This record gives sequence, structure tokens and C-alpha cells, in this order.
Amino acid sequence: MKDSRRLTFLLSLMLSTVGARADTILVSNTGSGTVGEYTTSGATVNASLLTGFSSLGSLAVSGVDLFVVDGSPVNTIGEYTLSGATVNASLISSVTNPHQIAVSGSDLFVANGDPADTIGEYTTSGATVNASLISGFSGPPHGVAVSGSDLFVATAPGSTGTIGEYTTSGATVSASLISLSSNPEEIAVSGSDLFVVSFASGTVGEYTTSGATVNASLISGLDEPYGIAVDGSDLFITIVGNGTISEYTTSGVLVNASLISGLDEPTGIAIEVSTTPEPGSFALVLLALVGLPFCWRKRAIA
Repeated sequence: MKDSRRLTFLLSLMLSTVGARADTILVSNTGSGTVGEYTTSGATVNASLLTGFSSLGSLAVSGVDLFVVDGSPVNTIGEYTLSGATVNASLISSVTNPHQIAVSGSDLFVANGDPADTIGEYTTSGATVNASLISGFSGPPHGVAVSGSDLFVATAPGSTGTIGEYTTSGATVSASLISLSSNPEEIAVSGSDLFVVSFASGTVGEYTTSGATVNASLISGLDEPYGIAVDGSDLFITIVGNGTISEYTTSGVLVNASLISGLDEPTGIAIEVSTTPEPGSFALVLLALVGLPFCWRKRAIA
């Protein structure tokens, strides 16, 4: 019975450790021209994972690749590995004043600001699909997020803004799906929810992807928020005013106002989601595997 209990324990230990998540946060520091990497618990992995940028902005992760916006006057989107190696620093150079980018499969969607005022579509290998996939906005598009076959675009025609819904092929679903009372920056989508950052009002609003307002001031009192990323039930927000990343739940509850601090004008943010077991998990699995033969041997002898 003792060996049986040991076998059951070792098997449960193996199953519980496999697939442990170790997500990381990638953030662009516009002031220092660097991209830093941190754990979602706030620990520093590499504060200068990438360096040498001129006008850093939005980030997007796809598989093992990190796509980085280097805005005006450089106007490029570069491709890098998540370990910091350069794949192509000028992967896409046919963009104009690029703001947020979004990845879906092998496609990159880019919010091109003034004077282009378009959403451009490119492949993740750098080919132009349609530089003006969507146009005719009432103001420069700042944010873009993709969900399935839908694109959500945040435009800022003045002190107010709108979020429009379009298909990934460029068709208009609703150009004014959501009317905003303040100027939007980046947006994030999670399931049926849209989270919209307003730099000027210091708020994050929550809306449904069908256009209903859940809470226009889900989070308020922020000091110049800019970028936003969702990881499970958590929101991570870059705060330009005090150089931090704040963590909240998707229901608006504060987790840590200064999860990561000491940043230099943080703007873009992206999450690398990992399903690789954490280092400690490997050791436990190894221990379990080593122990199993002894357990089986004892049972065979008995």
C-alpha cells in the first residue's frame, strides 16, 4: 500500500507540473530606445533585451517573433526573436507614422497615423498585402486589435474618438461602433470585451465587441496611460507619466500600481504566453521519473 501511495503521488506530481505557465511582459521604452523583458510578477528578465531604437512604439508577439514599431521619422516595423536576436530591423518600411500593430496568423495590421490615416495589411514576412486596407477615417487611427475575422480600430479625430469594426478583409461593419468621450490610444481585445486606453483622461474603458458600454471609466486616475495588454484575467498598462507598468484585473481591481517601475517613457506592451514548464517544474518531473523505477522494482520483488 505504501508503494502504491508513492506511485500515485509521483504521478500526480508529474501531471501537476507539466504545462506550468511562465508568461513574460515585453515593453518599449521610448525615452531610452530599448525593449525590456519582465515576468508577469514584476521581476526583471532583461531590461535591455533590444536597444538602439529612435522612436519606439507598439509591440506584437507571434510565436517566437517580436514585431517592433519604430515610429516617425524612422517609420519601420522590425522583426526580432523573443531572445533578442535581430531578424530584420526594417522588415516593413512602407508605413507612415505607425501606431499600434496587431498580428493574426501570418498577417500584420498596422494603424498608420497622419497623414496616411489608414490600416495597412502586411505579411509577417514583410510583404505588402494592402497598404490602405481600410481608409476614410475621420481622424488618425491610433489603436488596432484583431479578434477572429474582425478588426477594431480606435481613431482620434480630436478631443473625442471612435472605435470602428471592420473585417480583416477591409469591409466596414460599423465605422462608429463605439463613441468615446476622450481621445483613445491603444486597445486590447479579450473574448467579447474591448479595453480602451485614453491618454488624456487617464482612464481605461471597457466595452463589448458588439458596441455596448460596460464601464467607460473601468480604471481611472492614471498618469498618462498608453499601452495595454491582457493576460488571462489581468490587465497590464504602461504609464508614461511615472515610468511604470500597472496591473489590474479585467474587472478593474487594482493589483499593483507599480508592478514594474523605473521605466523610461514606456509605451508599447505585449505578452509572451508560454506553456513551457517553469525551471522548478522540470526538476520535480525528473525527480518523479527517477523515483518511479524504484517503486515498480519494489512491487515486482514483492
